[in-house]
Amino acid sequence: MTPGYSGSCPLCRHSAAQFYHRDKFREYFQCDQCALVFVPSQFHLSPHAEKAYYELHENSLEDAGYRRFLERCAMPLLARLSPHSRGLDYGCGPAPLLARILEEHGHQVSVYDLYFQPDASVLDGCFDFIVSTEVIEHLANPMAVLDLLWQRIEVGGVLALMTKMVASPQRFANWHYIRDPTHIVFFSAETFHWLAKRFSASVEFSGSDVIFLTRTR
Repeated sequence: MTPGYSGSCPLCRHSAAQFYHRDKFREYFQCDQCALVFVPSQFHLSPHAEKAYYELHENSLEDAGYRRFLERCAMPLLARLSPHSRGLDYGCGPAPLLARILEEHGHQVSVYDLYFQPDASVLDGCFDFIVSTEVIEHLANPMAVLDLLWQRIEVGGVLALMTKMVASPQRFANWHYIRDPTHIVFFSAETFHWLAKRFSASVEFSGSDVIFLTRTR
């Protein structure tokens, strides 16, 4: 075990991690196997505090800036979808604008959010695509969630993720993304390549923060 950290990677469960960064609020470690950078659990917010932080966000269905932000994921995803596909917006928040954008293009989209759309029965379905924007960096147990979502995707379907990616320790130290106390796991391109191998999936990157994992079998 690495001094200062005892436990396993929240993504791949590997037991070896290296110290990565420390700021005045938290410590960060990087997994030796999948390269995930993560915050140990003692620095995580309680569910109550986490929900309260989310409620400070002011996104709305009519927010043009929010729409432009989500279209960075929606437009390349739409180019990959067959007409009238069935999808799920996982972690849609209180304003499921992404689902609306996709529905405007003729697709059927269910929504789920732990705090704001908590009807877990939708997770029993199967989908041609699942989209999750600015969600996975909040997950204390990301593999459990990603495994669940992957099992719900039909062969040929796509898991579309949107999250900022780790570039280097030097840039990490001054990265705005780590200032959000609800961000507790940080992926890199290397991590997504590891995940694609784990899922026997193909992986594609669109821009700097959109990732597509396609279920090939």
